Amino acid sequence: MQMVRNIYTIIFHSLFLVLIKHLFAELFWKAPELLKTNGGTQKGDIYSLGIITNEIVTRQFPYQDMKESAKEIVQNVAKLDDPPYRPSLHCPTSDKTPWFSDQKVRNRMNALISKMWSNQPEDRPASVHEVRKVFREIFPEKSGSITERVILMMEKYAANLEQKVEDRTKELREEKKKADMLLYRMLPRQVADILKQGLEVEAQQFEKVTVYFSDVVSFTNLCATSTPMEVVKFLDDMYTLFDTIIKKYDVYKVETIGDAYMLVSGLPKPNGEDHVVEITETALALINGVRTFKVRHKPGYQLQIRVGIHSGPCCAGVVGKTMPRYCLFGDTVNTASRMESNGQAMRIHLSESTFELLVKWGIYALQKRDVIDIKGKGSMNTYFCDGKFDHCKKRDSKKPEIFADIADGLDDDSLTN
Repeated sequence: MQMVRNIYTIIFHSLFLVLIKHLFAELFWKAPELLKTNGGTQKGDIYSLGIITNEIVTRQFPYQDMKESAKEIVQNVAKLDDPPYRPSLHCPTSDKTPWFSDQKVRNRMNALISKMWSNQPEDRPASVHEVRKVFREIFPEKSGSITERVILMMEKYAANLEQKVEDRTKELREEKKKADMLLYRMLPRQVADILKQGLEVEAQQFEKVTVYFSDVVSFTNLCATSTPMEVVKFLDDMYTLFDTIIKKYDVYKVETIGDAYMLVSGLPKPNGEDHVVEITETALALINGVRTFKVRHKPGYQLQIRVGIHSGPCCAGVVGKTMPRYCLFGDTVNTASRMESNGQAMRIHLSESTFELLVKWGIYALQKRDVIDIKGKGSMNTYFCDGKFDHCKKRDSKKPEIFADIADGLDDDSLTN
């Protein structure tokens, strides 16, 4: 039994030595500056071509006449001695090879090979094309020689490799572009760019934002008379319409939960006093879009939504590592949600803070609502925005301070239409 173990040990040791020798022998063609890396360079390819050219000239395997082991040979090459440790340039078959019978030709070939496998990459020929040019000068009448063919094949291979690299790089850019587009749909661009750099996104406090909430009127009844697949298709159609509309405005879509649609303006990039107008304009556009929206599985059904808007301070930040979400926190979010749930079909329900900001613009038809009791907030003065004045149908770029003197002279009765 011990003898069998010894035999297996000897066999295993022999195979291990052969494997090690083979692994180091494969490094004979690798440039010394690349021995510790897995990459490659054009100058490294020139070094490999020098080793191959020497094989063709001498008709010998690299380092064939060296006594050192493959591992020792590689270690000697890596030392970068001067002169460099390289295969022998001696040509034992020169008498049988007419190409190298001329001493001048042999000297020029040796000089070229020595330059190709120089320790310093910058001392090597710049490209395979340059090597080929020297070969043509050495062998002007031997354009069809095996050496010339090898160089030509390698030149074609290099050109083809460069094209493949360029194609793969182009494909990589396209895939990266698609990934970026998907990421920008899930998170604000500014936030996504920070995450792409591997950095943490710190939560921020924003003092002036306007939050929008909307939901579908009688959504529960609609679901009760529809199949789950029909509900999914309906929501997809509706949100596709909404997403198309909001692209025209400076708003950020926070999320959708069931039939609830949430937007915000004024973050993550503050926009001064414009946040209330951007949300109001978006709300008006969404209500107009709903009026002509068709529910595919209920052709005669008239879709209606409720809209609630509130303005105030808000905290925003990225929550979670897996499928991270950009979320809003604060009383402003809660109040906007209450405005929506206590609103009326196809009307924009405003809090008092939003009303005070909108009235300064002087371009919207605002109506005071009776004081109502809001869950968790108590009694509140709220308002409706029923559209824009006829002379202001187009988006007005005038700043609110222009209308400040008008707003100061308005009372609640004058705002009722």
